[in-house]
Amino acid sequence: MIDRLFAKPFSDSTSVALDLSAKNTELNSSIYGDTAAFCDYITAKLAGKIGYGGYLEHRVVYESHENFATAAADFRNIHLGVDFWTTAGTSVYAPLAGVIHSFQVNPGSGNYGPTIILYHPTENIYSLYGHLASEDLVALAVGEPVVAGQLLCHLGKPEENGGWPPHLHFQLIRDMQGMLGDYPGVCSQRDVAFYANNCPDPASFGWV
Repeated sequence: MIDRLFAKPFSDSTSVALDLSAKNTELNSSIYGDTAAFCDYITAKLAGKIGYGGYLEHRVVYESHENFATAAADFRNIHLGVDFWTTAGTSVYAPLAGVIHSFQVNPGSGNYGPTIILYHPTENIYSLYGHLASEDLVALAVGEPVVAGQLLCHLGKPEENGGWPPHLHFQLIRDMQGMLGDYPGVCSQRDVAFYANNCPDPASFGWV
């Protein structure tokens, strides 16, 4: 349940589904191409609630960031996690017991910024937390145990989270493919089948 990630109760009265897909014609480049305008847009849509959504969503918002163009010029625009939009500084809690697999700051416009990855041995799966506050990485250590319900991190501000309106990028990963502190959160349309299998919908696990 979502209450595993946030302290605030998650219900129809406290949450709202956000559509950031290519079908949302009101979300144009004049909004997502300007961080302040994008923040204002999201804030208005939230109206004090927690926004959520985005798994396998086809988005055009990545057009503003060169980070999403592959070497083969096959643009990455399919979102592989679930986003939770709320205010900077919001606390995030570990949904299940595990250990710190890796962490790092992933710099650049549109990137994750501060990122934490947990490994959950009982479920044999990894969970990734992106767009965090920089201070959350200071005291971490690889291999450190994490208890279910433990305070893990906080949402970062745009100036530290890759230039995004404050939100948590939450993603499940079966195979890290040798990566540390980072894993693709967006893929090209040609790679959807692989990543949809390796990064299952958190809702199918009852996590959200």
